[in-house]
Amino acid sequence: MSVDEAMSFFPEKDIRPALQRLHDTGLGYMTLGQPLSTLSGGERQRVKLAAELDKHGEIYVLDEPSTGLHLSDCEKLVSVIERLVEQGSTVIVIEHNLDIIRQADWIIDLGPGAGMDGGQLLFSGKPRELLECKDSLTARYLEAYR
Repeated sequence: MSVDEAMSFFPEKDIRPALQRLHDTGLGYMTLGQPLSTLSGGERQRVKLAAELDKHGEIYVLDEPSTGLHLSDCEKLVSVIERLVEQGSTVIVIEHNLDIIRQADWIIDLGPGAGMDGGQLLFSGKPRELLECKDSLTARYLEAYR
């Protein structure tokens, strides 16, 4: 049975909050009892996030949490991140998804390339200001994405 099916099936107050948190993180399709080894890295991160949704004032570092997600699930992920921030937590996201980058309060862009060609601080500031950074590939993609 999926998480969403279980939400309709189990009326118990002890079970519903955990199911709701999984649903809120976009994992409503996941099967109860599904082995962690069958989940993608992004799904495992969201399972962990679901367990954190009632905490306040924490610091989270998410590494590419949108990997493998459908666009609608990316929107849910952004909502979860916003919820954590509204609860007083700090969320640091390492991400290449432009929809998620656009939602950031602050961007740190490293480059100019990847691997041995990277590692230099190209930009640190608000997303709108990033568009003025001529050396940033992220800025170029964001400009074209608008």
